[in-house]
Amino acid sequence: MAQTVLSRTRPIEVGSRLTMVRSGHVAQFGFSNPDRGQLGFEALDLGVLRRRLSEDTLTKVHRTDFHQLFLFTAGTGTTMVDFVDHPCTPGTLLHITPGRVLRLPAGSAEASLVLFTPAFPPPVLDPFGPVLHAVPTAEVAVFNRAVQDLRQEYRRNLLTGEPVDLLRQLLGALLLRVARLPGDAPRHDPRFERFQHELERSFSETRSAAEYAARIGYSTRSLNRICLTATGQSAKALIDARVTLEAKRLLVHTDLSSAAIGHRLGFSEATNFTKFFVRETGVSPGTFRE
Repeated sequence: MAQTVLSRTRPIEVGSRLTMVRSGHVAQFGFSNPDRGQLGFEALDLGVLRRRLSEDTLTKVHRTDFHQLFLFTAGTGTTMVDFVDHPCTPGTLLHITPGRVLRLPAGSAEASLVLFTPAFPPPVLDPFGPVLHAVPTAEVAVFNRAVQDLRQEYRRNLLTGEPVDLLRQLLGALLLRVARLPGDAPRHDPRFERFQHELERSFSETRSAAEYAARIGYSTRSLNRICLTATGQSAKALIDARVTLEAKRLLVHTDLSSAAIGHRLGFSEATNFTKFFVRETGVSPGTFRE
């Protein structure tokens, strides 16, 4: 049986900077499949994963450098992802992308898991989609079957060592099913996706909407129109929200000082970071950390 282990790795890159965290706070985990080291994929049950991990890993927050799909099949539980507690019942699907801070599901929840590296699936994946999806009752059986097909092909591949083309295509089909689920997923506008990718690379370097627009080849007015159409928010609001999220992650899950966090996020003065954080959240960094 394959054993995907959550192994400690070097810090993963966030934007253009490394998220360096100290022992006892956010652990960074990389993908490793000891049964086939070069295969960036595994399908398994949540119960199997729980038995592999230490109690510390099960209860503490961490980040991974790979994708995690949870399709909940029985019981109830709660999964924390980036400060949001997601209630999980049968038919709940979570897609946790690399870099998000999470705590594994607590409670009696049972789930089928699909774990994969960013490079494994065909190019159908929206890396900026929502975390939470509710699978309609009429489609639960379809999704369960899609996951079982993946598991069957995965086991066959481990036995035969055949090329993984079918496994990739089955994963791609599952991801396309996820993408068309009803909900608040952003519109698939390649222009907006270019902005999102640039934001992930550069949020710790600049908070200027004009600079982002220039980097991807648009006017500031055009970029704002693209963002408003996709999300209902301006480019500047999205930039500030991304910086705020990273600040929250570092405040709660590391012991870095507020000044050090501000410096890491591109603020030249600690007071400027404090003013920004208060404006965005209504509380000071210290109060939020407490």
